[in-house]
Amino acid sequence: MALPKERVPKARRDRRRSHLALEGPALSPCPRCRHPRRPHTVCPNCGQYKGREVIATE
Repeated sequence: MALPKERVPKARRDRRRSHLALEGPALSPCPRCRHPRRPHTVCPNCGQYKGREVIATE
């Protein structure tokens, strides 16, 4: 005869899911203004990408 599955305690369940936590976005400083920005994207502060101005800013 089949047996019911055993209850999984909250501690064991949460330990199993410990590596599923979200991480913040990777940020690197802009080489021109040192404002944190995402890698491989235009800097929202100064508008530069790879040493040239892509977006005109004041």
